[in-house]
Amino acid sequence: MAALAIDGVSAFALGGIGRGFADRSHLGLPALDYVVCAEVPGMVQTDLGMPLQVVHGLDRLTEADLVVVLPTETVIPRLSPKVAAALHAAHQREAIIVTFCTGSYVLADAGLLDGRRATTHWSLTDDFAARFPKVSVAPQALYIDEGSLITGAGGAAGIDLCLHLLRREHGATVANAIAREMVASSLREGDHAQYPDRPVPDIGEEPVTTVIDWLHANLDKATSINDLAARALMSERTFARRFKAATGTTPYSWLLTQRLHRAAELLETTDLPIEEIAHRVGYNTVSTFRDQFIKRHGIPPRNYRQKFSGNVPRAAMGTQAESRPDPPLRYPSRHDVAVTRCA
Repeated sequence: MAALAIDGVSAFALGGIGRGFADRSHLGLPALDYVVCAEVPGMVQTDLGMPLQVVHGLDRLTEADLVVVLPTETVIPRLSPKVAAALHAAHQREAIIVTFCTGSYVLADAGLLDGRRATTHWSLTDDFAARFPKVSVAPQALYIDEGSLITGAGGAAGIDLCLHLLRREHGATVANAIAREMVASSLREGDHAQYPDRPVPDIGEEPVTTVIDWLHANLDKATSINDLAARALMSERTFARRFKAATGTTPYSWLLTQRLHRAAELLETTDLPIEEIAHRVGYNTVSTFRDQFIKRHGIPPRNYRQKFSGNVPRAAMGTQAESRPDPPLRYPSRHDVAVTRCA
């Protein structure tokens, strides 16, 4: 993969992406060929004023299966004709192109986001929408997955985007292992709000966090918002409002995400029948589970198991993983994999 650094590049983004796609051989995965490149090799200034020595040029973009356009922090980056041509060439050969925050301006300037959904940092969405009327802007989304083009919000959303891509291409178990190592949240879906109304729950929201803990331990149980509100000793309306303030999403969306995420983990790490997995995550019928799983992951549960069951890292499998060959850590084209699209 190749990360493109532009003058003023965010040092936080550079470090976060570098760590997210670092050598994972200790987890039983081969190392990525990760390089940082620039339009002209040499010194690139970071937002912290520290110069970055970049030895690779745009030629590395012609070889990469994954291209990350790193954002700048204090200024909106300007697109040069050479960078535009390199990005178009990468897109035409179906490389995955990822960016977030101000990096979304680069892809939009190149015309790659025309007719597509995209996002950027919440403070920039009005300006972004005005500059690029052909782009459908999702102002609150953490990230938008359009298959071979993925855009994200600012700051920590770059790590969310990175983990989403790892989860999409290599499965939930691999993404979870990397998230644990980075001490990051393993699952924040793209349609979650960029920031909750109150990021740190106040004392009055303690019943909501108690309900969330209960849900994590009881994904197999049928429940309703009325049941959850009663457990929190609140009205339905108050509970729904406080739940969204604390999590950035609705109780239904949150529960659906957790159930399907847990199902993916069970498909990867166990030999349980699909009927049993459906029951363990709260579905009464396999057909309903299958339909919901396809909507979220793009492929049926059985195909998902065949695709990802060999990707379980040693950190999750213990000594059992020693007998498994290392999976190839590459980023396929959209013809190779089913693509998950975030609503």
